[in-house]
Amino acid sequence: MPVIDWITPAFALRFLAGDDQPVRLVDISTSKLSAEPTYPRAHQPLVEVFGPQYGNTNNSNSGRYSGTKLGTMLRYVTHHVTSEATLDQLTIEQHDPVTGLTCVSTFTAPVGVPAARAATTVSIAPGRPPLTLWAVTSLATGAAISSDINALDIWSARCTWSAENRWSSQPLRAAGLASTQPRARGETCRSALSFASQSTWSSGEHVPAGAVQDRNTSVTLAFQIEHNGPWLWEAGERPKWTEALDAPDVGSAEAAGPPVHNNDDDGAYIALLGPTDGLHQWSYVVDSDRPFTTVPVSFTVADSFDQAFTQLAGYRRAIRRDHPQNETLPVIFNDYMDTLEGDPTEAKLLPLIAAAAAVGCEYFCIDAGWYDDTSGWWASVGDWQPSTVRFPNGLGYVLDAIRDHGMVPGLWLEPEVVGVDSSAASMLPDDAFLQRAGVRIRERDRYFLDLRSHTARAHLDAAVDRLVGEMGVGFFKLDYNVTPGAGTDYDTPSVGHGLLEHNRALLTWLESVLDRHPTLVLENCGSGALRSDFAMLSRLQLQSTSDQQDPLLYPAIAVGALVHILPEQAGNWSYPQATMSDEMIAFNMCTGLAGRLYQAGLLDRMTPDQLALVAAGISAHKDLRNFLTHAAVSFPTGLPSWDDAWITVAFNGDDETYLLAWRQKHAPSEVSLNLPVLAGRNVEVTQVYPPVKTLPEWNWSHTATGITLNASEKDAAARLLRAVVAR
Repeated sequence: MPVIDWITPAFALRFLAGDDQPVRLVDISTSKLSAEPTYPRAHQPLVEVFGPQYGNTNNSNSGRYSGTKLGTMLRYVTHHVTSEATLDQLTIEQHDPVTGLTCVSTFTAPVGVPAARAATTVSIAPGRPPLTLWAVTSLATGAAISSDINALDIWSARCTWSAENRWSSQPLRAAGLASTQPRARGETCRSALSFASQSTWSSGEHVPAGAVQDRNTSVTLAFQIEHNGPWLWEAGERPKWTEALDAPDVGSAEAAGPPVHNNDDDGAYIALLGPTDGLHQWSYVVDSDRPFTTVPVSFTVADSFDQAFTQLAGYRRAIRRDHPQNETLPVIFNDYMDTLEGDPTEAKLLPLIAAAAAVGCEYFCIDAGWYDDTSGWWASVGDWQPSTVRFPNGLGYVLDAIRDHGMVPGLWLEPEVVGVDSSAASMLPDDAFLQRAGVRIRERDRYFLDLRSHTARAHLDAAVDRLVGEMGVGFFKLDYNVTPGAGTDYDTPSVGHGLLEHNRALLTWLESVLDRHPTLVLENCGSGALRSDFAMLSRLQLQSTSDQQDPLLYPAIAVGALVHILPEQAGNWSYPQATMSDEMIAFNMCTGLAGRLYQAGLLDRMTPDQLALVAAGISAHKDLRNFLTHAAVSFPTGLPSWDDAWITVAFNGDDETYLLAWRQKHAPSEVSLNLPVLAGRNVEVTQVYPPVKTLPEWNWSHTATGITLNASEKDAAARLLRAVVAR
């Protein structure tokens, strides 16, 4: 059986390509490929293609995305390997002679990074009839997944507004994949455990990432879907069939009889997809002139959950856009969260600007409302002209004040929507907006720009270029608070495909903005973190991790974000207030230190001692921020649940670890931390923040698996510690 081995300096894949079977990905390794000559479980096709002409095989009478008829009909044609200075690439071409369908799977790996990106391009040979697609996998495989399906755990993260990034694991069986073990026809294969997003909030329900882990060995296959719109991934079980995978459909003239399930299951698989017909109203007709390429996904395998996502973090760092600020991570003050709450005025901003500069902030962002002359700013978005009521001396006067205090000015934008009360709503033509049945889609008094439209993009370009070029704005918080449903039916083969093209046009528009203004800093925000995906974060500098305004709840969100968001991109809010105790101010600041500090709070009302405590936190972040850009993240007390008594996260280097720990009021005073990087080594631990002259130092002791912390405070408290290995 032909074998394709793709071996890069840090990552290797093995594929089987038989004459009578489709190509299968059968091994994934970061060290050395298995010497196993055969793979008895290797029956999951690399590519699954679903459509109305060809649904599932007679082996898989279900709505899941494994066992598609077209997937079984593909046959290997050729493959190519290319290597560049920073990137290795493999392409595998398959073809179905019956339909003329050609599928090209492309794998790219940054040199030295143990992870790869995958995507599938589908086309039809010239002269063959068009083919309608309902779903195409970016990747499907059973590789690196334990053959003992009863030992598999599925990792996923639930999201909703102000309760994002809630990671948890559950056994695949307990999660709903029952073991029915039928004696005929393999009906156990009808179900799958699936996770998905809807519309344009890519993390509105679940984070677009996940993992499958062997409970016995901890070996973990981790992945992410790099799309800023609808997606789906599923994990299921495949039976092992005695007949060939391309057997004729039951009931056809060629069928010799019903399929026979031999009770020897093929094990589990994963399938990663973008939008589908069944869930997202997506379909597309391919022919020789109109190919289709799926959304990209990336994946890796490691000996633990933490290591797998550390490797994906290395992939993200290698593949993301290079920004001048990638290493400097300037401290941004934003006037929204627990501060001005969308009601900025010159009188309110000037003292806040002075206070933010005094504690060490480097950027100052005026959030929502700066363009609105009324007390409400929601329905007037879209014109992006400064209010003259809020700023009697002009917005430029306030922006100059920001610059005079040594900070870079920033503004809030929600570029993809136009409020019904704005001038743009009446001035722009209908084809500049997402539509259904000839009517603009309207949600909560906003219309949605269709970024496939040149007119829509020109409107946004004019606003951005004016604010940057004429007013000197150096930062935009890009928000996104409403969604348009399944998509648009204007000038598109399907509602879902119209949305997919809009999503992709948004990415190219963002790239064009940064091409014109390379020093501009762009924050990705979507009602907090409801659009936190690597499609956006591969382009933009930072991600708001939540709109959560309870400081006691925020640490669980901030720490959970670090699984799928780089710490140098995770914009965690800190919003201390003059009404807080010193311990609660420090608690807030520690949350901000768990990534990229995003400062807020009515600092102008604080006492000098309170401001000094905030300034000390900002100073600690400045000392830490360069370390964050290459640190590996681990979770010494595990990934947090919503009501954990202790929450911890570690940023690890070769001989240095920074540890953040939050203790809730109801928590025991002592906690043991699993820190393998420190186990068995001579370490010294010091308290970095808050300063020990201000708040008590926590006691610690070395253990065989890490360290133990002891906190004497009776109320909620948090600390940033530094552990250094003695040489």
